[in-house]
Amino acid sequence: MVAFIDAHRAVYGVESICAQLSIAPSQYYEHKAREMEPARLPPRLQRDQILVPEIRRVHEENFGVYGARKVWRQLGREDFEVARCTVERLMRSLGLQGAVRGRKCRTTIADDRAERPLDRVNRQFQASRPNQLWVADFTYGTPRQRSPPGWGPSCLSMSGMHRSSELMLQ
Repeated sequence: MVAFIDAHRAVYGVESICAQLSIAPSQYYEHKAREMEPARLPPRLQRDQILVPEIRRVHEENFGVYGARKVWRQLGREDFEVARCTVERLMRSLGLQGAVRGRKCRTTIADDRAERPLDRVNRQFQASRPNQLWVADFTYGTPRQRSPPGWGPSCLSMSGMHRSSELMLQ
């Protein structure tokens, strides 16, 4: 907003632009004063300006694999007194993230150009007689009870008649 006000202040004036943007002119003037005199910044922002380059340095020196906890511990070894939540907040604002252990299992790579099957029952999974409607689901994931643990396929098929009767019992 400050850049917008700066661009149009010669034509419309600061007060009229601030009135349209629903911000106080004093807020704009304070922001401009802080740009000119960094000592007017709140203590938290002053501290953040000191910590941001250090956090970025530690993260880059460790090949971008350190997360907030390890960056916080490294800063502590280098005699920076900082809270872990502050490191987390600043890393989040910088877009820095540590390496995630394990591997993400990508189960499906959909082809957007492929033709999709029609929804022949309009999401109404109820049947009025046996063998009128059968539904099936094939999925790939981590079942809760599995021996040995890990990823694997699972399949479910069910008659629409039985499903509707099960819903009535519940």
